Amino acid sequence: MSVVTVLERLGLTVECPLAQTCCGQPAFNAGALDDARALGRHTIDVLSRSDAPVVIPSGSCGDMVIHQYNAIFADEPESLARAKAVAERTYEFSEFLVDVMGVTEVAASTTAKLAYHACCHGLRGLNLAEQPRALVAGVRGATLCPLAEDDVCCGFGGLFAVKMPDISSAMLARKLDKIQESGADTVVVTDVSCGMHMAGGLHRRGSPIRVRHLADVLAESASTPTTA
Repeated sequence: MSVVTVLERLGLTVECPLAQTCCGQPAFNAGALDDARALGRHTIDVLSRSDAPVVIPSGSCGDMVIHQYNAIFADEPESLARAKAVAERTYEFSEFLVDVMGVTEVAASTTAKLAYHACCHGLRGLNLAEQPRALVAGVRGATLCPLAEDDVCCGFGGLFAVKMPDISSAMLARKLDKIQESGADTVVVTDVSCGMHMAGGLHRRGSPIRVRHLADVLAESASTPTTA
């Protein structure tokens, strides 16, 4: 809903197809390629019913649609062609705002102390290093708190956290230490999976620090946005 709020305040009309389901990324990560393909075909079918830009508030889902569909449909020419057509108009949320709309400020405001964690799929899968940072920097009234090792994985990694819990927990502990050392009261992320992982760890520590998706921060106290 926060994504819709921000996009509508930029003057856009937003459609959320009711038929959409999972893009298939968890199945792809698990090696269940038949299941991933089935979900991918459905997603492509739903998204092909419009020629509008597709905006995804998740680097992991974005990477799946933009890049990994090309891999799983490599031997299906018709599905591959349709996947590429969808990928060409698909953008992660921060990428769409900055690179397509030309926006770095959306009149969002907060008194929070913000630190930014770069989620792996957005950073490494989609090469989105500066776009989220520019949007965080554009939040009025915020205090920006540098986060040491902000581009280091939090340890979630989908099934990685399930298959290798000890390593995942150690990575999370290091990340939480850095967050607490930053002085921030809010950590901004672009993937809800990473956010859930870190928020759970902070909660277990009894920390009051919140983890919030970028869209939630940008939607807060927004008025008429500027496009320059």
